[in-house]
Amino acid sequence: MSGKPIVLTACDSESNEYLRSTWRQMLLATLPARYAKYIGTNWSVKNEVAPDGQAKYVPHGLRVVESLLLGGQFTADDVVVCYPDQFEQFIGDDTRVVGVHAHNPLGITFATDVYAYLYGSTIEPINAMEFRRLIEHPVLRRHKPHLKLIVGGPGAWQIEKKNLQDAWQVDCLVHGEAEDLVGPLFESAFRGEEIPRSVTGHSPDLEKIPRIHHRSTFGAVEITRGCGRGCQFCSVALRKGKSIPLEHILHNVRVQVAEGADTILLTTEDIFLYEQGPKFKTNVPALKRLLDSVAAVPGVKYIMLTHGTIAPAVIEPEVIAELSEVAVGYSVNKHQDSTHPDKRYANLFVGLETGSTRLFDQHMKGKAYPYRAHQWPEVVLKGMHTLNKHNWFPFCTFILGLPGETRQDTRESLDLLYALKGSKWCVIPTLFVPLEETRLEKKAGAKLVEMTDLQWEFFFTCWRYNLDFYHRDPSLRWKFSLGIPLYYYMLGRKLFGREMKYPLLRLGHFPEWMLRRKLYLDFSNGDEPKYRVPDHVPVPEDRHRPALPDVDSQGLVVL
Repeated sequence: MSGKPIVLTACDSESNEYLRSTWRQMLLATLPARYAKYIGTNWSVKNEVAPDGQAKYVPHGLRVVESLLLGGQFTADDVVVCYPDQFEQFIGDDTRVVGVHAHNPLGITFATDVYAYLYGSTIEPINAMEFRRLIEHPVLRRHKPHLKLIVGGPGAWQIEKKNLQDAWQVDCLVHGEAEDLVGPLFESAFRGEEIPRSVTGHSPDLEKIPRIHHRSTFGAVEITRGCGRGCQFCSVALRKGKSIPLEHILHNVRVQVAEGADTILLTTEDIFLYEQGPKFKTNVPALKRLLDSVAAVPGVKYIMLTHGTIAPAVIEPEVIAELSEVAVGYSVNKHQDSTHPDKRYANLFVGLETGSTRLFDQHMKGKAYPYRAHQWPEVVLKGMHTLNKHNWFPFCTFILGLPGETRQDTRESLDLLYALKGSKWCVIPTLFVPLEETRLEKKAGAKLVEMTDLQWEFFFTCWRYNLDFYHRDPSLRWKFSLGIPLYYYMLGRKLFGREMKYPLLRLGHFPEWMLRRKLYLDFSNGDEPKYRVPDHVPVPEDRHRPALPDVDSQGLVVL
């Protein structure tokens, strides 16, 4: 007899914390596995293992599951957390349950359902290959007759959507927040009882969120859950935002540091909602206290941020100034354009999504609250100006192919993109994906092969901006530019047609005078942008006009 009763695991690429870089980890769901050895991503499977064979760090959600089990009927002798390479050590005849974390197992979320497929529709991203290696592992298959396989996490819906549950012998898929169901589910599975094929957990009471026992990837520590802004393409936006108590947060920070983490990643759907006031009002003192308290924990060298909205930087620009001492001073990121003495800059993931005020009003009006949809371009420009002024260089997304998008909508997004030229940021164009449990889940997703010439122009102009900001070495740029026409004539034209040609040549730094008659944006003569950074964006006073969303007593935007 051998093995542990309960084994928790995650694939290597989703556990990896290479160079403390979240964006490098996300790249693993976009880069084609077939070419991985040529693009130097072998680091993606190199994670640290503890002396007893267990994983040193795994995604935070798996640590939450571990804590829930240890707080119930199971002990530390019953539950282990490991990487797939250690399955032989921990999965055996005594194993009854294997729990698998799935963040983006097939690489089909917004920011990743694009880039691997630039090489063809049958190409498998690195993340998908690594997850498949885990779920089809021979040790797991050999012992499957006497164990239950439970898969959960924010990407579990992908397995159901692609009808892979039976092929991968998954007994149960867990969706949503799992605090209320993990204990009973694992106990039933441990006893060999029948368990449901799919279960969905709902937002738990704060006291049910457990304190973690061991280190998470990137030293991730939850500070909020939910959002409430009501964006129709996002499930989290439909759940009221709530904040984790500070002492709970600091306990989890100390756990991370005690097990070797020098970096803390503050995980949130919107950092400006931490201990929020009525109607999404930013609680500046609480945020400042949070950052100062985390920075004061002995052993913390770096603090990284996850998500935020841009409107708070416009409503109360002083919030950015107040937070910058820690957010910038403790950042791991550096760039030559930063005015910080050590050239550091704070990174924040910000969803801009569209420059079309019509689409904004239709799908995400709560994102700009308390501003109206027609003010969105001004909010973006003023917010970006404020963030950049204080050395916050955000990582922003735009969504192409939102339901109902017209050519005029794309032109408006291009106009906003042109006005943002020269900003200090990274801009990631994505395609619309109808995620489960959202208001748009029944809509058709956008596809690369259906992109218009204007959408391709937006797509590649974004990446031209990124190359110009982050890669200024002329020799590297020259080599990259040489590869652009090779890609187009050898593969791109065949896969996507001629619509991508001239936008792709802009990415390759071909002279703008050659492209000006072929593209919507003309960079050759320095035309004034349609939008400019405003001195001030007034908050509307008339709260009764239907153009302005309202917020109910539960903190959710009323659409």
